[in-house]
Amino acid sequence: METTTLYQHATAFIKNCYMELGKTETETEQRLAEVKMDIETHGFYEHTFEELEHGARMAWRNSNRCIGRLFWNTLQVFDARNLETEEDLFEALCHHIEYATNQGKIRPAITVFKPNLEDFTSVRLWNHQLLRYAGYETKEGGRGDPASLSFTQACHSLGWKGKGTDYDILPLVIQIGGNSPRWFDIPKDIILEVPIHHPDFSWFKDLGLQWYAVPIISDMRLEVGGIHYTAAPFNGWYMGTEIGARNLADPFRYNMLPVIASYMGLQKDKNSTLWKDKALIELNIAVIDSFKKNGVTIVDHHTAAQQFKLFEQQEKKQGREVTGDWTWLIPPVSPATTHIFHREYQDDRVLPNYVYQEKPYPL
Repeated sequence: METTTLYQHATAFIKNCYMELGKTETETEQRLAEVKMDIETHGFYEHTFEELEHGARMAWRNSNRCIGRLFWNTLQVFDARNLETEEDLFEALCHHIEYATNQGKIRPAITVFKPNLEDFTSVRLWNHQLLRYAGYETKEGGRGDPASLSFTQACHSLGWKGKGTDYDILPLVIQIGGNSPRWFDIPKDIILEVPIHHPDFSWFKDLGLQWYAVPIISDMRLEVGGIHYTAAPFNGWYMGTEIGARNLADPFRYNMLPVIASYMGLQKDKNSTLWKDKALIELNIAVIDSFKKNGVTIVDHHTAAQQFKLFEQQEKKQGREVTGDWTWLIPPVSPATTHIFHREYQDDRVLPNYVYQEKPYPL
């Protein structure tokens, strides 16, 4: 990024950030003078922890696809910009998993590593999420999560070997600059997984379904004031439909609806019997009930929509327009029962924000 453009981005961010933090005009001008000098001298500037913390929180607030933005100001920010080695990064990632999991009382968090600057060696995490199940293609058919096929193959090319089950936790793959990527197995004792049962169907546990407790997105870039943090894994907690209507239900994922419908004795030869809908509801009931009975934070889609409405009201009081991607904000189950379905959102990109990146490995 050209220094002039960088300073423009930095100025917009600093002014907005400092206004929200209640800083004086003098403090803002002094900071902008420092930033300008750093950019002119070095070609970049470094965020203070206060700027990084609030910038990461603002990025969550501006995330158009997220329904859970009500809690944006509670995000715990871990500053890991000083870490140099793969071992140190791995330790920080394990700490993030432990902190976020919190024995099931999930805490929103982000760990920010070195930014992508000329004087710094950029960091990339190959994982889509810090915790994710492997996917395999075998002669007998697929095993595990089909969404992880290409990454699992990439891990195999690096020397990792899974057990070949439906629920093998993938390793963390860390790459620093032009160095070869390195993989690290995550200690089992910091991974919390939830076995899926059903409050009314005793046979449900025989399906052997499970899911990990906390979703930690790790392949997006955090962009704050023109500075790009290419490794900044972050998490909230699950909305039940993410697991029950997508991960375990989608035909291109675990595809459990036909199996559940068979156990329920539903007629599957006609769409008009709504067998998919019936199986889908019971799967979502099972996910929510299982997480709650295991003491793991989860939110149903109706409550999440109510929380998002409160977020909209709070943003309106602050004079901020809520942007959003309607196709992502509506829940995949009973969307018309939420207020989100009945209104429009501008899908404008507001900074700071989290940005998708190209995969660092062959697809």
